Amino acid sequence: MKMIHTMLRVKDMDASIAFYTEVLGMKLHSRKDYPEGKFTLAFVGYGEEADDGSIELTYNWGRDQYELGDAFGHVALAVTDIYGTCDTIKEKGGQVVREAGPMKHGTTVIAFVKDPNGYMIELIQR
Repeated sequence: MKMIHTMLRVKDMDASIAFYTEVLGMKLHSRKDYPEGKFTLAFVGYGEEADDGSIELTYNWGRDQYELGDAFGHVALAVTDIYGTCDTIKEKGGQVVREAGPMKHGTTVIAFVKDPNGYMIELIQR
């Protein structure tokens, strides 16, 4: 078995695709409208969709608000230069909500970014 994607419901597909591709540097693998179901799916990720995990962005037509709930935590991304990555994200208009630094009670260097829908993205120095 292998993890293939995580699905996030989004309120604005264009803004979400722009964030994941332009701010976080992912590639848009695919985007398809499903008129009969009144939804759009887009898949974004770093590697090839067949080989690496992706994020599935789901936009339900006419729905622009979701309750994020308190069960979901975050999506984590490994980065080689967390401080430079945070600077680049801010330069591109992204919101860094926890600056890079060691995690509480540990030594791993992490940061958190918020996407346009309010989902948290953890950056981990690797």
